[in-house]
Amino acid sequence: MNGESAPTRTHTLKVLEAKRGLFLFLALLLTTGAILRSAMATRLDSFTYDEAYHIAAGVSYLRHRDFRINAEHPPLIKLWAGSVIATTGFKEDQLRRFSDKPDERNFAEREVYLENDFHSVQRRARTAMFVLNGTLLLVFAFGLQRLFGPFIALGALLYLAIDPTVAAHLPLVMTDLPVSLLLATVVVLAIRAFQTWSVKDIALCSGILGLALATKHSAPIIAIFVVFSGAVLASVQPLAILQTSRWPRFAKLAALAAGAIVILWCFYFLRFRESPEPREVFNRPLASKIADVNKPGYRVVLSTMTTLHVVPRAYLWGFADTIRAGLGDRLGPHTAFGHFYWVAAPKYFFPAMIALKLPIGLGVLVLMGIAVWSRNLTQPELRRYLGMVLAAIVFFLLVLVSGATYGGIRHALPVLVMFSVFAGAALHFSLTYPSIWFRIAVISCFLFAAISAVPFMRPWEYFNELIGGSRNAAKYFDDEGVDLAQRDKELAAYYHKVLEPEGDIPLIFYGRELQHQADGVDWLGRDMKRDEARLSDPIFKGTILIGAGLINALPYWDTPYLREHPPTARFGNLIVFRGTCDCAGIAATNIFYSNYAKMFTDKPNWEEIENTLRRSIQLSRPPFNVYLYLGNACLRRGSRENALEAYQHALREAPDMPEVKLPLEQQIKRLSTWPLDQIPNLRSPLIE
Repeated sequence: MNGESAPTRTHTLKVLEAKRGLFLFLALLLTTGAILRSAMATRLDSFTYDEAYHIAAGVSYLRHRDFRINAEHPPLIKLWAGSVIATTGFKEDQLRRFSDKPDERNFAEREVYLENDFHSVQRRARTAMFVLNGTLLLVFAFGLQRLFGPFIALGALLYLAIDPTVAAHLPLVMTDLPVSLLLATVVVLAIRAFQTWSVKDIALCSGILGLALATKHSAPIIAIFVVFSGAVLASVQPLAILQTSRWPRFAKLAALAAGAIVILWCFYFLRFRESPEPREVFNRPLASKIADVNKPGYRVVLSTMTTLHVVPRAYLWGFADTIRAGLGDRLGPHTAFGHFYWVAAPKYFFPAMIALKLPIGLGVLVLMGIAVWSRNLTQPELRRYLGMVLAAIVFFLLVLVSGATYGGIRHALPVLVMFSVFAGAALHFSLTYPSIWFRIAVISCFLFAAISAVPFMRPWEYFNELIGGSRNAAKYFDDEGVDLAQRDKELAAYYHKVLEPEGDIPLIFYGRELQHQADGVDWLGRDMKRDEARLSDPIFKGTILIGAGLINALPYWDTPYLREHPPTARFGNLIVFRGTCDCAGIAATNIFYSNYAKMFTDKPNWEEIENTLRRSIQLSRPPFNVYLYLGNACLRRGSRENALEAYQHALREAPDMPEVKLPLEQQIKRLSTWPLDQIPNLRSPLIE
C-alpha cells in the first residue's frame, strides 16, 4: 500500500489539476517530443503512394477551384498542404479531362516529381503536416482535459508520443492520422456536449465533426455514432438533469449535425459541382461510380443524396468510391498471416493487426485501463464517460471488420488513437488508487513501450515482439500498413553509390518510376528497345531491387527463387539480389507495369500494348486483369477471335466473385453478336 494518505493524495491531485499552466507546458512538451522523434525517425522516408497525388490536387483546388483531381478523398488535408506548397512555389500543367484514374494520377504525380523539385516539395509538405498534426494532438489533449482531467489527457498524449504508427503518420500528407485525431476529439467533445447540452459544447463538437467529415470518408461512421448516442441520451436522461423539455436537446442535436455538414460544404467553396465547367469532369462519371457499388441499399442512399444535393458532388463521388473499396468487395490482393487473399482477410485481421503493431507496453496499459473500467473501480461519472469511448471503439471496429483489409493498420488508426484514453485512465487510476504496485506497473509499461519503440528509426515498418519484430513481418503481411515505398531514397542512394559506377542497370520492382526518374535512377524497362532482350529472358543476370512482401508465395507472378536465396543487401522492406536467378515472375510484372500507363492515354497504341502484354504473359502466369487488358487491346485492333480468347482466359483466372466474373461473361456474350466498334472496353476491378 502507498504510505500517502487518501486526503493528502486528493489534495495533491486537486492542486495539480488547478495548475492549467503546468498542463499546457507538459502537453506542449509531449507534442514537441512526438514531432521531433517523428522528424528524426522519418527523415529518410520518401513520399508514400498518395502524397504527391494529394499535394498536386490541393494546389489545383486552390488555383482553379476545381475538384476533379483525386476526388476520392475530401479536401481538407489537400487544401492545407496545397496552400503551403502553392504559396511557396509550385509549377503545374493546364487542367484537362482524364480517361481514368491511372491517367489522372500520372498527370498529378508528374507535376510533383518532374515539373518541380520534389525534395523541396516534400520538405515543405512535411513541415505543414507537422504543424497540423501537432495542433490536432493538442486539441485532442485539451478536449480530454476538459472532460477527464489532466492525468488522463497527459497519459493519452504520452501514449501517442510513443506509438510508432502515430510517429510514422505525423509528417505525411495523408488523411489517416488527422481524421483519427479529429474523430477521437469528436467523441470526447460529444460526451461533454451531451452532459451539459450547452450551446458552446454543441458548437465545439459540431465544428470538429465538420473538419473530420472534410478529412476522410470514414468520418461518417463516428458521425452516425454521435448522432445516435445524442438521441439516446436526450431521450433517457431524467428531466431534472435536462432542466427543460427534451425537444430543445433534439434541436441542438440537429444543429450539431447540420453545422458539421455546412463546414463540409465550406471546404468545397459552397458549390455542388466539382468544377466551374457546366458538366461533370471526373475521370469517371458519378453515375458509374455509384453503379460500381454492389450493395443496392448503398446505391439508393448515394443516388438519393445526389438528387437532394445533401453534400457536394465531389464528396459523393469519393463516398461511392470508399463504400465500394472499404465496405464492398473491391479487389485488393494482399498477404495476411502468411496467406494470400484477393479481397479481405479473416474478420480478426484488424484486432490482430492492432495487437501486432502496438508496442506491448502500450497494449498492456490499454488492457489495464479497460480492466479498471470494467471492474467499476472509478467514479461513476468517469466510468460512464469511458464506457462511451469504448462504445465508439467497438462501433468503429464492427464497421471496419466488415470491409476490406488492404489498408492495414492505417485504416484502424482511429481505434489506436481512441485506445489512448484507456492508457490515460490507467495512469489516472495509478495516481488515485492506494497501491504503489499498480503505479509501478503503469510506469514500467510506459518505460518498456518507450524503450522498445522510440529508438526504432523506421516507425512505418514497426511490428512488436509478438511476431518477432519488424524484420519478419513482411513474411506474413504485405498490406499498405507495412510498406508504401518509403525506401525509395535509399534505393536511389544505393543505385548511385554501387550500381551506377559499375554500369549495372537494375530490375526494379519497388516504388514509383516517376520518382526513380526524378532521382536520376535508370532501370530495366525504361527503354524497351534497349532492354527487351534482358527482360524477356527468364534467367536474369544482374541486380534486382524488390519489396520484401513481393517475394512471398503468390498465385501469379511468383518468384520462388528469391524466397530460397539470401539477399545481397537489405534496407528494411527493400531487398537487393545480385547475381543470376530465375525471376520470370518479376520480369513479367515489370514489363506489364512499365507499359501500364500507356493504356490510359488519349490515343493508345493498341498494337504495341498487345505485344507487350503477350511478352509478359509468356514469361509467367499473370493475374486475370492482364488477360482482360489483352482482350481490350485485341478488341480495339478489331480482332474478335483474339479478344474472345483473352476474355475467356481472364474469366478462368478470375477470383470466384460475381462482381468480377459477371462483366467478363457479359463481354463474351457481346463479342458473339455486337459490332466490334459498339463494344466498350472492360474496366479492371483492380484499378481502384
